[in-house]
Amino acid sequence: MLSRVGFRSLFAAAALALAGCTSPHYLQVDPQITADIPQAGGGQEVTVNVVDERQSEVLGTRSGSAMSAAEITVNSHDIVPKLQEQAEAAVRRMGFNPTTQPSDGRPSLTLTLTRLDYARGDGVPVLGEAVLEAVFRAEAVNQRNTYTGTYTSRRTQSYAVRPDQETNTRMVNDLLSDGLNRTFRDPELGQLLAR
Repeated sequence: MLSRVGFRSLFAAAALALAGCTSPHYLQVDPQITADIPQAGGGQEVTVNVVDERQSEVLGTRSGSAMSAAEITVNSHDIVPKLQEQAEAAVRRMGFNPTTQPSDGRPSLTLTLTRLDYARGDGVPVLGEAVLEAVFRAEAVNQRNTYTGTYTSRRTQSYAVRPDQETNTRMVNDLLSDGLNRTFRDPELGQLLAR
């Protein structure tokens, strides 16, 4: 028979475990561009902007239920500077000189994160499934010419144990990195900026 102290300890441990399953995740992501980027520039200045156009900073919930308190969040103030850094690095690797200062007549590139979702998939018996999707839009403008591309990255991850915060961070990082790679591998962006 459990003592009162033993029962309280057991109850506290169970409550803590349950709280861990329902606690929100605030992910601090750090995506990286690893793809080979086509070179097009000759040192021209290009204004680079990053915009977060997501309808919500909440990607979804760990359980897949809209009513769940276990929300997964990536804050705009955290992700925008990191995307800005990667976009500037990519433009530099294209052969241009990135700046954040706008100027009449200067070519510009605007990278927009339009979507970042984390949903529960249909899965297979016994296993759970997370379905992640990121959508970027890149708009290159030079004089009166504009080129716009949309780039989608998807990932489906099966799991027996629901992913913890570290695993979710890694999955979202991989997803965003893939989306950035898809974006900046597009040769049309650099070609328009170099005209």
